[in-house]
Amino acid sequence: MKTYVVGGAVRDALLRLPVQDHDHVVVGATPHDMIARGFTPVGKDFPVFLHPETHEEYALARTERKTAPGYKGFVFHAEPDVTLEQDLVRRDLTINAMAQGEDGDIIDPFGGQKDLQARIFRHVSDAFAEDPVRILRVARFAARFTDFTVAPETNALMRRMVDAGEVDALVPERVWQELARGLMESKPSRMLEVLRACGALARILPELDALWGVPQPERHHPEIDTGVHVMLVIDQAAQRQYNLPIRCAALMHDLGKGATPREEWPKHHGHEARSVRLVEQVCKRLKIPNECRDLAVMAAREHGNVGRALEMRSNTIVSLLERCDAFRKPQRFIDMLDAAECDFHGRAGFADRPFPQHVHLQSALAAARSVNAGEIAARHAAQPQNIPQAVHAARVQAVSRVVD
Repeated sequence: MKTYVVGGAVRDALLRLPVQDHDHVVVGATPHDMIARGFTPVGKDFPVFLHPETHEEYALARTERKTAPGYKGFVFHAEPDVTLEQDLVRRDLTINAMAQGEDGDIIDPFGGQKDLQARIFRHVSDAFAEDPVRILRVARFAARFTDFTVAPETNALMRRMVDAGEVDALVPERVWQELARGLMESKPSRMLEVLRACGALARILPELDALWGVPQPERHHPEIDTGVHVMLVIDQAAQRQYNLPIRCAALMHDLGKGATPREEWPKHHGHEARSVRLVEQVCKRLKIPNECRDLAVMAAREHGNVGRALEMRSNTIVSLLERCDAFRKPQRFIDMLDAAECDFHGRAGFADRPFPQHVHLQSALAAARSVNAGEIAARHAAQPQNIPQAVHAARVQAVSRVVD
């Protein structure tokens, strides 16, 4: 029985990056052997065990055989005669197919160290094509390792997988899981670049893919192309280390521009309403969590209004706050302002320009929240139908003192 550290832990150590988790492969053992040594079985599809002291995962070396479309259609074989190399050959990329023995030596049968030095994502074998999740993983890795490129032959293989319909077999929850992880990396735009290059984005997020090639007015958008704009926006959100809902809102805020009739280009009147409909469509299909959906819908609907905030009257601002439920959920409104600011800065040459609308609306929210709605309600107890109007009027008055 021999154990090896495998995968990401070996890769990250060679890149001199912090190693978060250690995964181990065990060669020459049976499930009975592992349990006899105090390991706890946890694997559902194949034998995986938790170390009795460190609680790190130890998987028996295994081979696998494709039996059905998608990423669940596999039969696994884990026996003591399975070699380390047989286990490594089933992995996705050469940089993830290395192992380190207990003596510290690196086992690298597929050239992972060479590809690390060349900054290349290269598939280990044609077995890559059997699991469509690997396309999403490569895209996510591109968002993390920003100076790596996809090997031409790997991109060609991913495109063949897309053309064969493998991506269509992915379950929505897994698609969102990988997209969300990629959005939280340091440069999410690279995930979109990789997905577009192999044709996968058009299959999993056609609403987003439709933005490339759609022009915008050059005066407001020097980058012109809406797809390029969206990539700049999500990278702005990443640079500011915003949370996942804000990054999700940044990603989808302009989906409606992809549905603008060509004869109206480069203008996009009414794109906010179209964006809301498409955001709701995407979130329903991919089963995106409500927290992300609600903020993305709000940002799609209101980002244009936020941009015009300095010209708004106090009454219009209070109506915006009420429409956004900002008095019950003030942080969500501020998150929406953050997404709108990313939209502004995510334009060619706009990264360092001031965006006073954020502070302007945040100050208005603070002023409006200072109004004691309960006290106003008590004064109008005899005519409760007048309470909403009275509260609104008091909030308008309070906002006017700070923004007019």
